[in-house]
Amino acid sequence: MDGTRRVLVAADKFKGSLTAVQVAERVTAGLRRVVPDLGVEALPVADGGDGTVAAAVAAGFERREVRVAGPLGDEVTAAYALREGTAVVEMAEASGLQRLPAGVLAPLTASTYGSGELLRAALDAGARTIVFGVGGSATTDGGAGMLSALGARFLGRDGGPLAPGGGGLADLASADLSGLDPRLSGVELVLASDVDNPLTGPKGAPAVYGPQKGASPQDVEALDAALAHFAEVLERTETVGARAAGYAASPGAGAAGGIGFGAMLLGARFRPGIEVMLDVLGFAPALERADLVITGEGSLDEQTLHGKAPAGVAAAARAAGKEVVAVCGRLALPAQALGRAGIRRAYPLTDVEPDVAKCIADAGPILERVAERIARDFLA
Repeated sequence: MDGTRRVLVAADKFKGSLTAVQVAERVTAGLRRVVPDLGVEALPVADGGDGTVAAAVAAGFERREVRVAGPLGDEVTAAYALREGTAVVEMAEASGLQRLPAGVLAPLTASTYGSGELLRAALDAGARTIVFGVGGSATTDGGAGMLSALGARFLGRDGGPLAPGGGGLADLASADLSGLDPRLSGVELVLASDVDNPLTGPKGAPAVYGPQKGASPQDVEALDAALAHFAEVLERTETVGARAAGYAASPGAGAAGGIGFGAMLLGARFRPGIEVMLDVLGFAPALERADLVITGEGSLDEQTLHGKAPAGVAAAARAAGKEVVAVCGRLALPAQALGRAGIRRAYPLTDVEPDVAKCIADAGPILERVAERIARDFLA
């Protein structure tokens, strides 16, 4: 083997088993068991959802912690990442499903207020660019809670404050965005998401993602109507006006229970999450140094092809003429689909251990064995 060969490990987490950092560590260990002097560079990646802050910290950002409101209003410790004026804020840190008590789902009442507090903390830290990664949310409130934390006022028909969550928006009588934090106008806010759903309708946030958050068919109907009403009330305001309808219909408005819509009201620009994160993490120079790229995630399936991290990594690597292989827990894509995505070959854990439960429980050691196979096939 040519001793100058270098491998770049740019994989996402194996959800429920390994973080992206752990995936990189295990792959590196397996590769070096076969090729001890191999040059390996690890660049854990994320697509804007949960794990985005961890990926930024692994790439050299400083981890900052702040106490904010969780989705049900209880205080939680949430993290964001900061480096040289750029902040990476992950809404799931404050308003994600993982912030709900075990077994509790609150589709009508969960709020994004804490996500607004996280954005405010980034502003307080002097961020000039904020990458706002959205995904994994417990909420379907259109970002109303987030906007409230940043200075917006929403009043109900009785003249009092609204109940938290998407359900409360049905009672919205007036909206005032004139009190939004003035610092927002001086920052570049990038909405990083792997979904392009509009706010409402058959492909909107409640219909597509509400059931994952515990919403019954009746809840979905109520939330869809409430978010549509939210957009209509905003249309009647001087500060937003007709733009509200355009934002509501825009790709990404329905991301993370409609927080994409709220972010657009703040002036955010929507970009596919993996593209944003590859820029922020310094993927291009790392790719230039690599001869082989190893990407992956827990399940390589049809969803992977629609903006998930491995597809973004493979597309960028193919454009640079670099060979790509993937590791995964489960493989549900045919070889032709992998090839079209720019992935030469995929290595699922189930090839080594057919028992799925064992793959989940012992993902680390099994992944090392998978990496040994990659080393023998491509590097030895």
